Amino acid sequence: MTRNIRPFLIANFLLAGLASYAAAQSGYDSVAETRKMIGKLQVGKADWPQAGGSSLRNSVTDTEVPTSWDVGSGENIRWVAPLGSTTYGNPVVANGQVFVGTNNGGGFIKRLPKDVDLGVLLCVDEKTGKLLWQHSSPKLAAGSHVDWPDQGICSTPLVDGNRLYYVTNRGEVVCLDTAGFADDKNDGVTTEPNQNKDEADVVWAYDMMKELKVHQHYNSNCSVTSAGNLLFICTSQGIDENGDNSEAPSFICLNRETGQLVWSDSSSSMGVLHGQWSSPAYAEMGRAGQVVFGGGDGWIYSFDAEGENGKSKLLWKFDCNPKKSKFVAGGAGDRNYLVATPTIYNGKVYIAVGDDPEYGSANGVLWCIDPTKRGDVSPTIVYNKKDPTKPIAHKRIQALVETDGDFEKENSNSAVVWKYVGADTKKFEQTMHRGIGGATIKDDILVIADFGGIVHCIDAVSGKAYWTHDLFAAAWGAPLIAGQHIYVSDEDGDIAIFKFDKKMTLVEELNMDGSVLTTPTVANGTLYISTRNQLFAIEEGAKASKK
Repeated sequence: MTRNIRPFLIANFLLAGLASYAAAQSGYDSVAETRKMIGKLQVGKADWPQAGGSSLRNSVTDTEVPTSWDVGSGENIRWVAPLGSTTYGNPVVANGQVFVGTNNGGGFIKRLPKDVDLGVLLCVDEKTGKLLWQHSSPKLAAGSHVDWPDQGICSTPLVDGNRLYYVTNRGEVVCLDTAGFADDKNDGVTTEPNQNKDEADVVWAYDMMKELKVHQHYNSNCSVTSAGNLLFICTSQGIDENGDNSEAPSFICLNRETGQLVWSDSSSSMGVLHGQWSSPAYAEMGRAGQVVFGGGDGWIYSFDAEGENGKSKLLWKFDCNPKKSKFVAGGAGDRNYLVATPTIYNGKVYIAVGDDPEYGSANGVLWCIDPTKRGDVSPTIVYNKKDPTKPIAHKRIQALVETDGDFEKENSNSAVVWKYVGADTKKFEQTMHRGIGGATIKDDILVIADFGGIVHCIDAVSGKAYWTHDLFAAAWGAPLIAGQHIYVSDEDGDIAIFKFDKKMTLVEELNMDGSVLTTPTVANGTLYISTRNQLFAIEEGAKASKK
């Protein structure tokens, strides 16, 4: 740093504080980038039209929202809308409507009472929370191995203009008309059971199980994203009821207008360890439009968004596990797969390893990856003594087995920027555990919450830890950074609110009277939080009674 620039940076630090100083260092404004990506869609400027707000999957906004509310008295709560009995879907807000995936535990329409198990996507009015319509997906006859009872819709939809895209519990990618039948038109599909005003109008549907022979494990959950007319989906391809793998695609691209398949890829399919429940991210990086998928085999993959001649075009792949690590069914092993959604920030990709939430917490790792590399960009490459010059094929359960003569070499093409395992792995509260929620980053400060219940705040450039905090409950979603505060939810139903800075300052911890397995959302000055069975619209100065 030259002397003539230093006084300017010091002055900037004094005037704007720590966050502005960090932004000046990197020159990257993640709030502006997220806003720019949202601006490419036909939604309001302050809307939140998909998981993470944009295809970058970085839940950041400069909007300040309440840091205090009360679900009992209704303080700072504008409205409360009933959901099903189990909710995994993040609320999204676009063009005056709020959408959230849940189950049918609320029995929202007369035709389908609450004792009918369904996947349900609800559309409610943004101002009042009043139900407008729902899309209903009956359970698969094949049973719990592909469609677990009462789990509902785990996908968070994408909205662009008057079209909504999401994945049902049946492994269908559907496109809906956001107006429903309120516009007195039946768009696209004409085989809906009825045209009631409180039910969804389907434009097109693509059945991944029928068309691609996909076998989802327990459920399908992908939160889709897009680039132009391309729609990207993780199929949730997993092991079948016998524990076997197949070559059915794990990642696909559809035409948004027609629902037709553009390309598919099975790179991770034969290596899937258990299930495949990550969602894609997209950005232009390294002179290419890259769609980044987390695989159920523990690898992260990037593809050229357009594909090539109707086929997928791999740009790079990265093994997120040590080569000697071993997968053990039930979560007892140290080889993990990817459940979290990748986060893209300032030309880098961030991803944490995870596992089935049923298997609890264990040590994990958070990676920062350079997406400009090509090919196998893993930290090391495995060889065998029989031919020490040629890399061997990846092995599903354990990539490197020393008794077989396997050994590894450092990869000169590695894309590792840094890896984070915690500040002190001898201390639980300073260890990075398995994670199923993504990272959130602003002004080079990264925040992530793991399944051990630890919130980590680290330097996004170096991977150095600033602080950690123990929630004493597992975190499922990504943190939200709104203005100068961080919001983190946990399965005990608490929302922990921290100051956004390099020091651990807990401002408030508020209970939502129900587990929160989702990421909070901010749109048009309002904070939205979906608990297991209720959706809250939280706004400064509002007053509503709990429903």
